[in-house]
Amino acid sequence: YFLNSNSFSNITALAPMVRVGTLPMRLLALDFGADLVYCEELIDIKMVQCRRVVNEVLQTVDFVAPDERVMFRTCEKEKDRVVFQMGGMGAALLSDPDKIEAILMKLVTGVSVPVTCKIRILPSLQETIQLVQRIEKTGVAAVAVHGRFKEERPRNPVHCDYIQAVAQAVSIPIIANGGSLDLVKSHSDIDEFKKATGTSSVMLARAAMWNASVFSSQGTIPVDKVMEEYLKYAIRYENHAFNTKYCLCQMLRDRVESPLGKQVQAAQTNAEISEAFGLQEFYQQTHKELQARRERLQTSSGPERPFKDGDVTCMAVRFQRREYPAQITPKMFLLEWSRKEKVEQPSYETVQRSQDRGFQSTVTVDRRKYRSSLWSKSKKFAEQAAAIVCLRVLGIPEGRIGEELSDLICKRKREEKINSSSDDEQRKKRLVEMDADKL
Repeated sequence: YFLNSNSFSNITALAPMVRVGTLPMRLLALDFGADLVYCEELIDIKMVQCRRVVNEVLQTVDFVAPDERVMFRTCEKEKDRVVFQMGGMGAALLSDPDKIEAILMKLVTGVSVPVTCKIRILPSLQETIQLVQRIEKTGVAAVAVHGRFKEERPRNPVHCDYIQAVAQAVSIPIIANGGSLDLVKSHSDIDEFKKATGTSSVMLARAAMWNASVFSSQGTIPVDKVMEEYLKYAIRYENHAFNTKYCLCQMLRDRVESPLGKQVQAAQTNAEISEAFGLQEFYQQTHKELQARRERLQTSSGPERPFKDGDVTCMAVRFQRREYPAQITPKMFLLEWSRKEKVEQPSYETVQRSQDRGFQSTVTVDRRKYRSSLWSKSKKFAEQAAAIVCLRVLGIPEGRIGEELSDLICKRKREEKINSSSDDEQRKKRLVEMDADKL
């Protein structure tokens, strides 16, 4: 995090963009010369419900929602240079300056890092200046001003005169935003945008989304090369494939219906996307390195100790059929437990790797995920292994031979006894009927 308001002067920043400002795009922007990167706008109530997870495999810090989605992922490379964009539906708040002031004062006094604010301009210049002056008094470190009215779209020209007047009316840094379409097309245009708005700092959204090398003082490079660099980060940090596709399609722009664009759109995984760009070898090598790291973590944790792989709790276990009584499996125990505890029934998601056709399954129970770090020879065995991990982490009996009899085993024995008695009765009945036929 930047330490004071001076840190927001004379900077060029990646603007917050929904679905675009995820970790791969932020790192790409930093590589090309951005001083500061904003994450995508995230709803504050969802973030309050998140739990913090240290992902030792990816070497990231993840904030995971109750439904197990990774809402925010960051890493050491962007430390001191990333701004967390907490959404309060800013454009809607423009009509309620009292609420804006109350929210900002609460944040400024409640956190130990600088707080900034991003707004659109109001219908009149005087209203806009008055609002920013009120915002300044809350103690924020800087204000980003998008030079368009609330109802205006990107095709409308940016109002540089409003931004300039605001910059002259306050003492804190003003970050100019909104010049991507008509003013900023290359790095050399950034200084012109600064002059037109009277600011020392600029925030770029679409210009950076289309080609992040706009931040480079060496000049822009072909977008195909930019896309390759972006995809490498997406692979390295296991970015969600659909987010990867979305960002690449934004870079493709009018080429989205080209053969490359259609191949990207048809892809369902980062592995398939890497094929479209000829990065299969990079994907396989990166995947191999991450898997090796997982195995090292598993080894250092010990075979019976759980470790975290992102939001998944893992253990190195296998399902051995001979260790369990007939008709008894860990999956059955886990299902019975979930019913007894009145939680959602376990759901299993299984993948198969191509090199040896091995299977690995992840089970979700009560919104938490569990998986064996070892691959299994069949889908069924992989699911049983995942169930074992869950049961052991939760401290629940799994039904192995020698364990104390559980309600489930007793229930099964009663059923077997009843079935056995029924079979005996049927055999006796048939024998009596055969004897009667002989008479």
